[in-house]
Amino acid sequence: MPELPEVETIARGVDARVRGDRIIDVWFGTHREPFKTPPSRQAKALEGRSILSVHRTGKHIVLELGAVQTGRAATTPSKQEASSADAQWIVHLGMTGRLLVTLPEGPLAPHTHARLTLASGREIRFVDPRRFGRLDFRDLTRRDGFAGPGAEPLTIQPAEFAALFRHRKLAIKAALLNQSLLAGVGNIYADESLFRAGIRPRRRAGQLTRSELERLRVALREVLEHAIRLGGSSVSDYVDAEGVRGFFQLEHCVYQRTGEPCRNCGSPIRRIVVAGRSTHYCAKCQR
Repeated sequence: MPELPEVETIARGVDARVRGDRIIDVWFGTHREPFKTPPSRQAKALEGRSILSVHRTGKHIVLELGAVQTGRAATTPSKQEASSADAQWIVHLGMTGRLLVTLPEGPLAPHTHARLTLASGREIRFVDPRRFGRLDFRDLTRRDGFAGPGAEPLTIQPAEFAALFRHRKLAIKAALLNQSLLAGVGNIYADESLFRAGIRPRRRAGQLTRSELERLRVALREVLEHAIRLGGSSVSDYVDAEGVRGFFQLEHCVYQRTGEPCRNCGSPIRRIVVAGRSTHYCAKCQR
């Protein structure tokens, strides 16, 4: 499943390519699984709206949309318009989802469930072979804007981070994966952050010292930011908004490196299962 760096990379790429454009036509596939809002309602609500911005919230991509307008011209929104979105289109990529910006003549991938035709002539396409992704439309005149379930790992402050894990008996790896605590952290970056912080994944979250938790907070932020700079990790079928693979998988220290030598000490990387998830660590570097 794409995690925070992958979703952030896609959101930034889509934003750079479609900000200020206008949705003039919408096509949705017939499979019901990807749709949290009925596709007919989404199509009607999306057509004619300008795309004010695109950003990430947790593991979701959020398109901020302006009021419905007629005409095919693509215009850059003013500062006032960019801050006055009255709707959102929310994309969750699930396990295998892709959000691509392409030209209409570009090859149509199998398992394409949505095509948004833009005034500029480009298309936004949602592709998802396993259909675990979700598409949702939110009318901000009737509901609050979409918010992630947990805290933002890139900006959370030391006291708030430490408070998340206070008195918790579950393993720290499991706590990092709990989206109600931290939104966007998945298996790859939990393993890599725990390695960088020198903390074993099975240690109880509530027993970590304040200094260990601060070390983990900093490590998590550094790992996520570095992964974003490298375009995320392509360990399965993840690609960015242009269909380009990421490079952070080349720098994994523990994730999916079972039996390989630790990059720090040379000890073999071990694999265990924590909270039902494959977990990788170095027994010498992590305590």
